Amino acid sequence: MASAPSPKFETVLYEKKGPICSIVLNRPEKLNAANDQLVEDVNDALFEFDADEELQVAIISGAGRAFCSGADVKQRQLRTREELKRLGGPAGRRSRELGLVDTVNWKPVIAAVHGYALGLGYMLTMTCDLVVAAEGTKLQIREVQRGLGGAQHWAATWFWTGDRFANEIALTGRMFTAEEGLQHGMVNRVVPQAELMAAAEELANQILENPPLAVRANVRAMRWFVAEMQRQTKLYTQGRALHLTEDFQESARAFMEKRKPKFKGR
Repeated sequence: MASAPSPKFETVLYEKKGPICSIVLNRPEKLNAANDQLVEDVNDALFEFDADEELQVAIISGAGRAFCSGADVKQRQLRTREELKRLGGPAGRRSRELGLVDTVNWKPVIAAVHGYALGLGYMLTMTCDLVVAAEGTKLQIREVQRGLGGAQHWAATWFWTGDRFANEIALTGRMFTAEEGLQHGMVNRVVPQAELMAAAEELANQILENPPLAVRANVRAMRWFVAEMQRQTKLYTQGRALHLTEDFQESARAFMEKRKPKFKGR
C-alpha cells in the first residue's frame, strides 16, 4: 500500500509504493532548479531510501514542466570571487554533490526525466542506473557554457556511450534530445510524456523479479567504474579553480541579465 508523500523534505516529495520509492523534485515554479535546499533534500531522500529495508528500487522524477533545469544561478553562481574562494565553489558550505553520493546498500535508481535535464539535472540523470525519458526531453552539459567545464559529466557520458558523442556535447555545450541520447546508449527508453512513469515502473518491476543481492552487486560494480572515472577528472579540474575565473562570473551575470556573454579567457 502506498504511503502519502512525506512532508519532511521542503523541496522533494517522498512516497513509498510497496518496494518502490518515488522521489519527486518539487520546485516546479523554478523548473526544479537546484538550490542548496533541493540538493540537501534529494541527497537525504536518497539516503533514506537506501537505508529502508522495505524499499528495493527508486524512481526519481520532477514535478511540473521539467525534471531539473540545472543549478539555481541566482543563489549558487552570483557569489563574489572572494566568497567563492573562501567557500571553495558555487555550492558554498553545502558542498555535497547532487546524486547517489551516500550509497550504502547499492539499490538501483531509475531517472524518469522530461522537459529539461540540464547541468546539475543532467548530472543527477547520469548518476542513476537506468534512464527513461519523455519524448522531446532536452539534455545538456551546461557547465561548459558557465565556465566550469563539467569534465565529470563528460566522463559519465563517455562511460555510458563509449563514443565521441561525449566529446561533442562536452565541448560544444549544445542541447540534445532524449531521442539522440537513445541512439548513443545513454537513455534506456524514450516514451510519450503520458507513459513516462508507467515505463519507469515497468522497469522497476522487472528488476524486482530478480534476487536483490545479485542486483545490488551489479549496481555496485557499475557505479564504482563510472565514479572512478569521475574522481580522476575532479582531481585534475579542481586544481584549475575554474569557479574563480572572470569567464565564470561573466557567464552567470549574462544569464541573469539575459544577454550574450563576452568571454576573455581569464
